[in-house]
Amino acid sequence: MEKDIDSILKKLREMHGKARIELVYSNPLELTISTILSAQCTDERVNKLTKTLFKKYKTIDDYLNIPVEELEEDIKPTGFYRNKAKAIKNVVREIKERFKGQVPDDIDTFSTIKGIGRKSANLIVGVAFGKPAIIVDTHVIRLSNRIGLTKNKDPEKIEQDLRRDVDEKYYTELSLLLTLHGRYICKAKKPGCENCLLQNDCDYYRGGKDGL
Repeated sequence: MEKDIDSILKKLREMHGKARIELVYSNPLELTISTILSAQCTDERVNKLTKTLFKKYKTIDDYLNIPVEELEEDIKPTGFYRNKAKAIKNVVREIKERFKGQVPDDIDTFSTIKGIGRKSANLIVGVAFGKPAIIVDTHVIRLSNRIGLTKNKDPEKIEQDLRRDVDEKYYTELSLLLTLHGRYICKAKKPGCENCLLQNDCDYYRGGKDGL
């Protein structure tokens, strides 16, 4: 059945309020660093760390000039700190060398930086620069399948499906609201269907999907 995106958005807004991310940042560079740190880590833990981290590291050169071992120690609580420190070093280096120190505001360009995947590029450009972006994280993968917005599991194919069926002006808002919905109601193991306004829109609830 064809989905009424306007109706789905209206119900998501009613349940979760304004579309938002839960990472705390004050500029595109901070959001880029927070996004890297958030891999396999909760936003709450990242925010607790960056409250101090962003007082020490304020510019790209701050990240470039610090020994990698010190950066690793500073971000250790977020887990996978060696890989994340390496990614941060590479990303800020490319931003400085390729983009004159300015975080790219184009998704396709940003995603060419090693250490920044398609999902992260969409998130940073969509949120920091307010450009239309389909952010396909684990929640969007699960919910877009459960609701019936796609039959694909591959993030890039899901992005293509949503780009095709959703008005561009709602790209970022829908992505962020689906993520909030996945975190707080439509959870992976125990979806809170009894508290969800999307029951009539949802293939999973109506018995038509396998419940990703």
